[in-house]
Amino acid sequence: MDVIEVKEGNTRFFIPVQDTSHPFPPKTAPVFYNPRMEISRDATVLLVSVLKPSQYLDAMGASGIRGLRIASECGIPVTINDRDREAVALIGRNAELLGIPIEVVHSDTNVLLSGRCFEAVDLDPFGSPAAFVDSGIRGSGRYLFVTATDTAPLCGAHRNAGIRRYFATAMNNEYHAETALRILLGFLVREAVKYDRGIEPLFCFSREHFVRVHTRLHRGAAAADRSVARMGYVMQCPSCPYRSEQKALLPEPDACPRCNAGLIPIGPLWTGPLQDNDLLMQMESMLPSYSLGKASPLQYLISICRQELGISYHYDYHVLARHFRVSPPPIDDVIHILNGQGYSATRAHYSGTALKTDAPLEILSGALTRRV
Repeated sequence: MDVIEVKEGNTRFFIPVQDTSHPFPPKTAPVFYNPRMEISRDATVLLVSVLKPSQYLDAMGASGIRGLRIASECGIPVTINDRDREAVALIGRNAELLGIPIEVVHSDTNVLLSGRCFEAVDLDPFGSPAAFVDSGIRGSGRYLFVTATDTAPLCGAHRNAGIRRYFATAMNNEYHAETALRILLGFLVREAVKYDRGIEPLFCFSREHFVRVHTRLHRGAAAADRSVARMGYVMQCPSCPYRSEQKALLPEPDACPRCNAGLIPIGPLWTGPLQDNDLLMQMESMLPSYSLGKASPLQYLISICRQELGISYHYDYHVLARHFRVSPPPIDDVIHILNGQGYSATRAHYSGTALKTDAPLEILSGALTRRV
């Protein structure tokens, strides 16, 4: 395998030489490395530096860069696993390059997690994590981090695949990035409560082609019950912009209060908070002391996530303007108007035109026609 040496954060490592004529690495490299996921790895390095778990498992290492960076930049014991022999050999070579004692394991992820427990488990598969979440929960002592790159099923573009993998119905609408995050978290809840465990989201975000969730697991029936109580649906009108949250195990049929059309349930999904704001503040304060390649976009992401309203949907500023046939003021002015009227209103981290608010549509339509 021909390799080149690259640097990410403060960590140097080898990756396979890739054919630059192909934009997507899996087609050209024997071991997978995706530079577009650097911000996800930066976020994990920063988060783990705050949480300081006693052990960290990179369960699907590939090139091993996520686990290598945790070992090098966070200074905690790390195990990196992969089922591919070439990947394991490359991970071992990278560990030698760093001169850090890292446990490298050649195993199937589900087999490994069925026999061992780690305080922090990181599942970052190519595609859907659905087949690994059960063992991830069983093998996690405290923290479970999960990436999903199968955004088409989670966002509703491939509806049947979403039902098969996550037993949830998504809708390919303007807030599908939010839906994807919450369906994935809802899937984690349903897998965890089987073992009398609950989840607590710490830092969760949706970006480009992936969603990433960092969660803390809690033991006991009471913790599981608290998580179940956070499950529900977004009820979307098919004929107008009306939408609402409904906390329930099963959706209750309802009609749109604006146009009387039957509301369509999206879910089941997590309706609770996506972030631990105290943790995000600690991450924000530590960020300047780390050499991160994506420090600037990560700073913005953390800041927006910390301020973001915790409802399970948003309104697209442009879609609303077209619906109400208005030429609206700047989105920040609309937020200011709504806040001035006593409503909560914020941007969303995954879209520049997303507006999250608890204001009813009648108030929102009025704000779109006013000027500050």
